[in-house]
Order: sequence, then structure tokens, then C-alpha cells
Amino acid sequence: MAIELSDELIKLEEAAWAEIQAKELTPNTAAAVQAAITAHAEATGQSRYDVEAALKKRVRHPEPQPAS
Repeated sequence: MAIELSDELIKLEEAAWAEIQAKELTPNTAAAVQAAITAHAEATGQSRYDVEAALKKRVRHPEPQPAS
């Protein structure tokens, strides 16, 4: 079963990832991402662990886009 990710969740993780790369991750950003992951998992009936893993993979290791 494919893990469903919302645009809002992806944007939150992208912001957190940018802060991590800049070595500026704040506790507020990290907490916001974790809360959003938990809420999304509960709302969609998916495993929180699976949602987090899919989200990190999507943001940190995106699939290469085909050349046009």
C-alpha cells in the first residue's frame, strides 16, 4: 500500500530539512513536523513510522525526474 503524503506535510519536512542542512533546526520546527506526522497518520489510518519514513525518503532522497 502506497503511503499518502499531504502537501502541507511535505512542506513542513522540506523546511525542517533545510534547517538541518544549515545546522539551524529548532525544537519548534522538529516538534511541528512530528505532530503533523502523527496527526496525518491517525487521520489516514497509516502507521506513523511508515508515514515518517516515506516523508523523509520523498524529501531527502527524491526520485530523479525524467529528462524532457
